[in-house]
Amino acid sequence: MVASTHWLASSAGMAMLEDGGNAFDAAVAAGFVLQVVEPHLNGPAGQVPAIFTEAGSANPRVLCGQGVAPAAATPEHFADLGLDLIPGSGLLPATVPGMWDGWLLLLRDYGTKTLREVLDRAISYAAQGIPVLDRIEETIGTVAELFTEHWPTSAAWWLPHGRPPRPGTLHRNPTLAATWQRLLGEAEAAGSDREAQIEAARRAWSSGFVAEAVDAFCRKAFRDDSGRDHAGLLTGADMASWQASYEDALTVPLGDWTLVKCGGWTQGPALAQQLLLLSGLRDELSYVDGVPTARTVHLATECTKLAFADREAWYGDAGDVPLDVLLSASYNDERRCLVGEHASLELRPGSPGGRQPRLPTVLEKDAESIPASGAIGEPTVYPSGRVRGDTVHVDVVDAAGNMVSATPSGGWLHSSPTIPQLGFCLDTRAQMFWLEPGLPNTLAPGKRPRITLSPSMALRDGVPAIAFGTPGGDQQDQWQLCFWLAHTVGGLNMQESIDSPMWHTGAFPSSFYPRDMYPGELSVESRLGESTIDTLRSWGHRIVDAGPWALGRMSAVSRDPRSGMLRAAANPRGMQGYAVGR
Repeated sequence: MVASTHWLASSAGMAMLEDGGNAFDAAVAAGFVLQVVEPHLNGPAGQVPAIFTEAGSANPRVLCGQGVAPAAATPEHFADLGLDLIPGSGLLPATVPGMWDGWLLLLRDYGTKTLREVLDRAISYAAQGIPVLDRIEETIGTVAELFTEHWPTSAAWWLPHGRPPRPGTLHRNPTLAATWQRLLGEAEAAGSDREAQIEAARRAWSSGFVAEAVDAFCRKAFRDDSGRDHAGLLTGADMASWQASYEDALTVPLGDWTLVKCGGWTQGPALAQQLLLLSGLRDELSYVDGVPTARTVHLATECTKLAFADREAWYGDAGDVPLDVLLSASYNDERRCLVGEHASLELRPGSPGGRQPRLPTVLEKDAESIPASGAIGEPTVYPSGRVRGDTVHVDVVDAAGNMVSATPSGGWLHSSPTIPQLGFCLDTRAQMFWLEPGLPNTLAPGKRPRITLSPSMALRDGVPAIAFGTPGGDQQDQWQLCFWLAHTVGGLNMQESIDSPMWHTGAFPSSFYPRDMYPGELSVESRLGESTIDTLRSWGHRIVDAGPWALGRMSAVSRDPRSGMLRAAANPRGMQGYAVGR
């Protein structure tokens, strides 16, 4: 079974399985296709965290394909530029690209196919063209002036004849196809051994022609969110000194279930904390005809605010993130007492182990005073012009029981100027760092930003059962909460759980520039029902009606350990998510 955010990616993954490959081959093939078919949401120089298990193993692992901050990226450097926030676009916020090395490491160690086999469909789509989605045109239209006036290499790629490509037409990227072909050429020059080829391709990226092109391009200055032109900090030496890696997954018992997430360098533990907070309120949670009650949405939202306040105060790529306390029963019993009958308008981090929380002082800054350049830090652009974090996602399970959940992101077409020799642009994850000293997520060379990317897995009675996830920036672990509650409280199957009305709050700092927040705001799908929405409003929630089918891009796969039955589900919103299997 393969489920992803785009039908062509799911089909590419399924083709790998049909050709005798395993779940790891399928995930890598789908991941490369996603870089081509959803270029407004991810790209080749992005990042990829993934959670996976091997058949017969109950020991989930994490693939860290998230690159680190460059050696020259220090708070002092940004202070010298007169910046107290890292811009969300341009070259300054680039971290070391991690997606290529991450996917290839997973393929080398757990896959069976050659690099050519898993890249074949992505190369074909880049060379021959992909059908343009409505959202691609909308996104490019939003930044067309920026491209024309300041990012001419991007204008050359994405504004053919001076306007965005029309939906339904084919858009080609032959330069990207040529880059991949050159990487394959260097791989196959290493001989016929599959692993040797993969290693050669990793070197060609990190210390070969790709790194050389990135190094040269980052020395140029381009407009970014600060309203000024800046050169980048990323160098070829930064790329050569980093490799993707594996680490133990975070596992949190929840009765018969065990939730599996990435560690505190992501926002992933927040989903576990939301569920731990709600565990003491389970008797008050309910669904009627597949729709959550107002009480369910209210309690979930208030627990979300508490968990994400802790995310802001305590999470980061630091050695002392107190997850053992943050995810303990006693701590969450204490925090749960803060949940009231009305919507909280405060950001209230806790004090794990008696440690006093610190929030960035820049949050006190008036958002209207932050300059706007026309560039956009977040990938998703809605017709209203408002942006919300988004990316792509893929889940795979094979007949043997191998299972993968991956959330690739970064390097979307409007994150930074296109590198003309390569056909793609850099990611801008460094915007997620704070520049204020002494915070868990303070910028430092060689450090990972605390990312929003948050794939998920769940064990049932200790056996891997479900892989799931969604794009959505700060909303990822909120929409996954909606899915989880619908499945485990509402008793809905996976597809019904994805279809069930979703919600999220913006009542904490965004992970994306300019780090805005909206106290009390609660975005809901109107299918919650007028009565439920009115009740939530009467309890103090500042309701944003997002429409009937607007929130979340969930996908999921599952395997019943007793029968071996495989299942999959995908998001109907936007009419492009796709689940396939046999």
